[in-house]
Amino acid sequence: MAEIIEFKDGMKLQVDQGPGSVLRLATSFAVVLSICVAAFAGLTCAASAEPEKARVTGARVAGDEARTRFVLDMDRQVTPTISGLANPARLIIDLPEVTFSLPADSGESGRGVVTDWRFGLFAVGRSRVVMDLTGPVKVDKTFFLPAVDDQPARLVVDLVSATADEFDTFVETSRPKRVVAGSDSAPKSDRLTAPKNRDKPLIVLDPGHGGIDTGATGVHGTLEKAIVLDFAQLLKEKLDESGLYNVQLTRDDDTFIPLGRRVEIGHELEADLFVSIHADSVRRGQKLARGATVYTISDRASDQLAEDLAQSENMSDVIAGVDLTEEPTEVTDILIDLARRETRSFSVYFARSLVDELKSAVRLINNPHRSAGFRVLKAHDVPSVLVELGYLSNEHDEKLLISDEWRERMANAMTEAVHGFFRPRLARQQAAPSQ
Repeated sequence: MAEIIEFKDGMKLQVDQGPGSVLRLATSFAVVLSICVAAFAGLTCAASAEPEKARVTGARVAGDEARTRFVLDMDRQVTPTISGLANPARLIIDLPEVTFSLPADSGESGRGVVTDWRFGLFAVGRSRVVMDLTGPVKVDKTFFLPAVDDQPARLVVDLVSATADEFDTFVETSRPKRVVAGSDSAPKSDRLTAPKNRDKPLIVLDPGHGGIDTGATGVHGTLEKAIVLDFAQLLKEKLDESGLYNVQLTRDDDTFIPLGRRVEIGHELEADLFVSIHADSVRRGQKLARGATVYTISDRASDQLAEDLAQSENMSDVIAGVDLTEEPTEVTDILIDLARRETRSFSVYFARSLVDELKSAVRLINNPHRSAGFRVLKAHDVPSVLVELGYLSNEHDEKLLISDEWRERMANAMTEAVHGFFRPRLARQQAAPSQ
């Protein structure tokens, strides 16, 4: 004889009334319970899983100088924020963080009022498209076409030529809608807090570029932003292994950090040494520019290559669409000026020590210690150097930069240079307790 038990959700369970029915009943309830637990777990996982990012699958520019249309193909609609920037003229399209599934050469050429454009991650949770313009424009229309049949959703932005006054008005009125790069690109966190009462020197490693700013591209497509991040993480591991230092990175993922914010990080952490890491490309003398180079800041460039590189690196904020009018102005103060002079002396001392260590480990460029007006080295109170690991415009350097063996040699040599720079201080700290 069997009895039918019906649950509130409509589930029915047949239970025998004969011998052993208690055991079978218990087993049945165990099965039901496990099914419910599994279902609940599945719902919990689904609820906690991060929503999939929207995907950009295509992009194109059409039209002429009178009217230019920019189109992004997407798998679903998102809400864009459009703004303008002057000096030079740029159009900014901010999006929630999306995945760009576009060819690597997308944006290298434009059409109509758009000379070229670029795309990428601008800040945590935010992606950006930056268009360089031939001159002042006006956004005539912006709209989203929904996906139909096998056609993707499309974001459409129509641009028309405008007067300089009209563009200035557009830049001004669109400003409140834009992201303030300094606050969004590198939010303060415990990771960027100086240790209190620290007894170890604090070193900030600054992998250049990131996110929408890819930096240089090698002969065979190697991206500078990836090379320098990998190397900075390796160097951090080497320094951490010694147990002698606190080491921080300005970025530990593919995120854009404005130049001014990088300087601020070193200042806020009260860093004892700031090392910016790059692997640039040069337009002139590509066959001759090869090997590691160490740069310090100076008001006048030591040579043409240094001046060219400084100009290129200082364009990072322009490339990413940062409003340069909001950059802090130089502070004129006699105490700051004195601190800056002392800091530059320490920077030069470390640069020379670093060159000495690198000589026996890797190939160096002729005159490996050079100087120019790099904005990222402008902290008045933090000894700072910029290290070019090599030049991606040189095929031989590019091969070395992706070689594990070469990276190990370079990281070991830089670690030894850091040891030498801080050895007097560490020796004094060790001697102090016994006095």
